[in-house]
Amino acid sequence: MTRFLTGKVTQYIFVIFIMLTLNFLLPRLMPGSPLAYIAGEDIMLMTTEEKEAILEAHGLNKSLLEQYFIYLGNMATMDFGYSYQQKMPITQLISERLPWTLLLTGLNLVISTLLGVIFGTISAWKWGKRSDVSLLTIFMFLSAMPSFWLGMILVAIFAAQWGLFPIFGAQTAWSNLTGLDRVTDIAHHLVLPLVTLVLITVTTTYMTMRYSMLNVLGEDYIMMARAKGVKEKMIKYRHAMRNALLPVATVFMLSLGNIFGGATVIETVFAYPGIGRLMFEAVLSRDYPVIQAAFLIITLSVVIANFLADILYPILDPKVGRNNG
Repeated sequence: MTRFLTGKVTQYIFVIFIMLTLNFLLPRLMPGSPLAYIAGEDIMLMTTEEKEAILEAHGLNKSLLEQYFIYLGNMATMDFGYSYQQKMPITQLISERLPWTLLLTGLNLVISTLLGVIFGTISAWKWGKRSDVSLLTIFMFLSAMPSFWLGMILVAIFAAQWGLFPIFGAQTAWSNLTGLDRVTDIAHHLVLPLVTLVLITVTTTYMTMRYSMLNVLGEDYIMMARAKGVKEKMIKYRHAMRNALLPVATVFMLSLGNIFGGATVIETVFAYPGIGRLMFEAVLSRDYPVIQAAFLIITLSVVIANFLADILYPILDPKVGRNNG
């Protein structure tokens, strides 16, 4: 087990190093001068002295190697620099958007996992019957629906036409609500984007649980339990469902790494002020430092989630730990 963890740590350190290097090089490998990304169209109106001052202010007048070591130092202290568009520290910008993303994607992960496990178990237990076919058809249909289309349909019906929910935002602007009133207002704004995201993502857990449950139901110990007269409910939940959860745990951990990246399409459709919408705005305004910082956070979260999955899986399934020494 120790050798297994040591190998994984070494592997992920190497992955992080490659990721940091690519994150540094990609903006600098783009065609054109870096000034074009900093000053935008105003570059045509600048004097040579003004251009040199901007390069010096951003450390772009140094050699590539010097810039690289400065960049590594900044990343170690989580100093992402300033946003070209917002004119504020990127760390502050991300800290303002990240809680909204974690609220939306975190709740989605919990709800979609629970629903996927429940319906996947029911579907596998009723394999081949009408309830299984119906559930499978519904979830396959949901997985095929474009998220932006589903989001716009919900907005058109429940927000614009019926007026049951707000059309955009995470809370009512300039309302100055506090306490329970603010919590209620936030929850009211959260319903439509959360429902949309759950409907789009629940199929992955459902299909994983259904397939895993079907495999478990064919095991010898399930047939032995039935032969001994064990109650069907106990076989379903204690023997079958419990053992079928291992692949779902892996899917959960991998999905956990994506919650920091937000749901760009959903946040854009509902104008939800999360990291996903921040990235969309940064792309439109060519705010490359923000894109670079967001990419770094997303990549690190995915790497960490994969590492946690590698640690937890041998604990959940001891056979994995034995096979890996």
